[in-house]
Amino acid sequence: MRKIIHLLPLMLLATCSPAIAADIIDHNKVVIEQTPYYVEVCRDEQRSGDKTGDMLKGAIIGGVLGNNIKGEQDGGAIGAIIGGMLGHSNSDATGGTERVCSRETRYKETERIVYSHSTITFEHRGVTYNLRFQK
Repeated sequence: MRKIIHLLPLMLLATCSPAIAADIIDHNKVVIEQTPYYVEVCRDEQRSGDKTGDMLKGAIIGGVLGNNIKGEQDGGAIGAIIGGMLGHSNSDATGGTERVCSRETRYKETERIVYSHSTITFEHRGVTYNLRFQK
């Protein structure tokens, strides 16, 4: 009984007022979905073959070790020379072209049109109303 009482004023209002014309429009939006996939990409890279860095590392380590030898004058200089020579001869730096491959993630994009919202436009007593709602 309670529901009927609540609906009664609405029914009376609907019967007393003239019909209201309303336009309802559904609005859509574009959604982009990304799906990952993987590819292997290879390229040729130039290698310099420069052994200077390895030689300097060897010279520094040799100099530190040479300075720690007791009773040897100029041990650091001798150690640096020997360390530099060993660093240069043991360097694995080589020149030329090297093939380098890596795995990359790429995305396939798919567009979908989905419902966004609706609007209703109507006029009541000379005033135009535009309301947004979800179905």
